Amino acid sequence: MAGSDLFTGTLDILILKAVSWGPRHGYAIGRWIRDTTTEDVIVQEGALYPALHRLERAGLIDAKWDRSEKGQHVRVYRITPSGRKRLAAERTKWDRMTQAIAGILNPPRERES
Repeated sequence: MAGSDLFTGTLDILILKAVSWGPRHGYAIGRWIRDTTTEDVIVQEGALYPALHRLERAGLIDAKWDRSEKGQHVRVYRITPSGRKRLAAERTKWDRMTQAIAGILNPPRERES
């Protein structure tokens, strides 16, 4: 998987997870990712909004116009049943991949002869 594909897939999983907890507008999704990762992952708007549109076109999230807590018109994104299925499948693949990478980066020590 190419680096940009890895990032795209990872961003998609993070967005799906963010909206699996309930509907959120774009800024709140980015803030949730930043806050949940203690600011280790900050998603720029130039990556977030194209990802939201891509996920919406794929039927994994849907969106409607609503008002924010401050009364502003915002698009609010919700996960769809297809999105929940994809999140579960991607979570399984993610867990396998992170275990494999951890095994490479942290191999068990070989026994001394």
